[in-house]
Amino acid sequence: MRVSKHLPAIHVEHNKNTMNCPTEKMPIPDKVYVSMVQHIGAPCQPKVAVGDLVKVGQVIGDSDAYVSAPIHSGVSGKVTAIETTMTSMGIWDPIVTIVLDKKQEVVEGLAPPVVTDKDSFLKAVRDSGLVGLGGAAFPTHVKFNPKNLDEVDTLIINGAECEPYITSDYRAMLEDTDYIIGGIKNTMKYLGIKRCIIAIEENKAPAIKLLRDLLKDSPEIEVMELRSLYPQGAERVLIYEATGRVMPLGKLPADIGAIVSNITSIITLEKYLQTGMPLVAKRITVDGTAVRTPKNVEVLIGTPINEIIEFCGGYKRVPRKILMGGPMMGRAIYDDGTPLIKNNNAILAFDKEWAEFPKETACINCGRCVKACPLHLMPTSIFKAYDKKDIETLKKLKVPLCMECGCCSYVCPAKKQLSFINRLAKQLVQEGGKK
Repeated sequence: MRVSKHLPAIHVEHNKNTMNCPTEKMPIPDKVYVSMVQHIGAPCQPKVAVGDLVKVGQVIGDSDAYVSAPIHSGVSGKVTAIETTMTSMGIWDPIVTIVLDKKQEVVEGLAPPVVTDKDSFLKAVRDSGLVGLGGAAFPTHVKFNPKNLDEVDTLIINGAECEPYITSDYRAMLEDTDYIIGGIKNTMKYLGIKRCIIAIEENKAPAIKLLRDLLKDSPEIEVMELRSLYPQGAERVLIYEATGRVMPLGKLPADIGAIVSNITSIITLEKYLQTGMPLVAKRITVDGTAVRTPKNVEVLIGTPINEIIEFCGGYKRVPRKILMGGPMMGRAIYDDGTPLIKNNNAILAFDKEWAEFPKETACINCGRCVKACPLHLMPTSIFKAYDKKDIETLKKLKVPLCMECGCCSYVCPAKKQLSFINRLAKQLVQEGGKK
């Protein structure tokens, strides 16, 4: 058995309350609100107009830009509005509102794509609307087509799911196992990659055993058991743990011979290859101290979050913070009417006791933040350089490497918001470089 290399990591409360909760399919809502900004890169433009009738699987948003991915309707019904609203990311986003007719008619011509080679495979990946579903939302057809694809020897499937509370990927491993294997083999075949590592944290033992049993006659695909520590699922950390390779600042995984894909992304791709149905729904974990009945739920993209929580029994306490994603790297939303988007893997709602920030005290120079950083950064030094707006020192401290995992903030006894300062410092360096 392979012994993985180790970077600094921290112990967090797993709180995997929904590990044994099979996925429930949420009934279709009366309306969906489909965002045109659901990936990194160029936003989509609406391809429908108010009054248009749409069907399941129909393209309703797209862009001519390479770094982009089409957006499809998961419902049949009538477009009643196209309005621009501000998202939780602070950007203005066109939202297509569709009132359902409850017929769920599928668009004409929807069928499995014809894939015979790399080019047709990459076209199918784009046509599926697939983006990174682990949170990054990078268009998958771009990730799968680096300039040096012939130098890529390893496909890494991210099944770590190291964030507290979230179990949607774990349920996917148990419930969609055949799609995982099929998706991996097709990706390896059409991209010409010779080996694959499925990396899963050790606290998901049933999934590890299931995949190992099914892959016992496929030596080119290895199931690697990772330590149950945070942040094992971060791309740079995962590559190092799986292969021992270091990804330098400014480089991409392909530059060091690897492509990384979230396990749900691989499942979604294989479902599209078999059925022709694009990405229109997501399996998510709904949990948190304000949620009455935590669940894993399959939800249509564009469903308002308050309706999803209502399906999970509603709020048992007044929510003070609602996150898209996990408590370490998730993004807080200001309105629970916000619609679900492609890369959401969890909705977490917390009450006042959990959500309030602890009072900050003076730094005692204990060095815990430095010891905890998986990328060997120095958060306290970055803090001081940012306070002085010293861009050159921030560059020397390699602040752009920071992935904002939150380890430094988590271990800080003074409760300093170091990860947030790192984000501001990265922005300062970026803006300084444009002048």
